[in-house]
Amino acid sequence: MKDPITQVGDPVLRTVAKPVPKADIGTPTLTKILKKMSAALAKEGFGVAIAAPQIGESLRIFVVSGKVFEESDESPEANADTSHSDVEGEQKGSRSTPPDMVFINPEITKLSRKKREMSEGCLSVRGKYGTVMRHEKASVRAWDESGKVFDLTESFEQISQWCEELTSRSIIPNILQPIMAAIASSP
Repeated sequence: MKDPITQVGDPVLRTVAKPVPKADIGTPTLTKILKKMSAALAKEGFGVAIAAPQIGESLRIFVVSGKVFEESDESPEANADTSHSDVEGEQKGSRSTPPDMVFINPEITKLSRKKREMSEGCLSVRGKYGTVMRHEKASVRAWDESGKVFDLTESFEQISQWCEELTSRSIIPNILQPIMAAIASSP
């Protein structure tokens, strides 16, 4: 069976991703892409985020798995309108996984000066990990799946898990090259 995640070597990972026109948000085509991204991500035990080029779509979109926000009572979803994510029949007090969070045309608006070293992998490079430097805090502005603009600032604990997708205009230069360079230099 073919891997649903585009792997290193595919030209789409080297292509600069195109911005999504606001008029396309909410269309059946974009909705299908977002569902495909979430479905591919849901099948990944260790994956926490996925960028559109990783499913073969050269678009500036990434999706963060809801499981990233499960542990945190201060998740971005806690302060967002989540009426679209209500689960019918959910019992009071039960905890369900928050919905995936969609970032369309993300822009980094602020980065902390302080960085931390971390081990990181990528779904598009199966089984390979490398040490990379990531900012401890980042602020991003993006559109959600309904076209609403939002701003989000996250700390290291959250941002480290999906920072690579945040920087993805082209997967190879921003994600894979630092990881592959770190892997190549490790013993």
